Amino acid sequence: MPRPRSPLLSVDAIVRAALFLVDSTGDFSFPKVAKQLGVSQAALYNHIENREHIIELMRGLVFSERQHLDTENLPWDEALRNLAREYRDCLVDHPRLVPLLVAQTVRDLGVMRIYEDMATVLAKAGLAPSAIVPAITTVDYLVLGSALELTAPEVVWSPPQGLFPMLSEAIADLGSPAERSNTAFSFGLETLLAGIRQVTKTSF
Repeated sequence: MPRPRSPLLSVDAIVRAALFLVDSTGDFSFPKVAKQLGVSQAALYNHIENREHIIELMRGLVFSERQHLDTENLPWDEALRNLAREYRDCLVDHPRLVPLLVAQTVRDLGVMRIYEDMATVLAKAGLAPSAIVPAITTVDYLVLGSALELTAPEVVWSPPQGLFPMLSEAIADLGSPAERSNTAFSFGLETLLAGIRQVTKTSF
């Protein structure tokens, strides 16, 4: 009787299994990935170096469907708006991955291209070189924060009745976490764009 074939193992299969676990539980481990794939933990090390390697490959995977935008022929603010939205779109289906991504150095070349495009657009806007990284970091705050909002509970604030009247009025009709996230991201992005316009206007 022939022996059963071993499960087909590849880097892509390992990364997708890890991402499934992160999406489901917020984290992953080598034993859980191996169990998910039906292989031994030792078999994973034939394809993957360590935990950090898997995280960086997950980063690359979720951004792999990104289309490179032609930012050269757009006004800087429209280009930055599109870049920020595209950046966020890559993360909204994987919000639980965000804490893992921010904890280690970005090495994926595809993701690096997003930052290169943002730096190019911000220079085109007229920002001083010293202001470009702070501006990119602010975009990061907006994108990553709004993605994390998708993991928030339906009720974020629960003030006692009769106390904190302004907050209570403001939160009366916030909508779902997805609606809150979309609204806050749009508000923050347009506020950032307005701020950059003001800074570059007054710098000349």
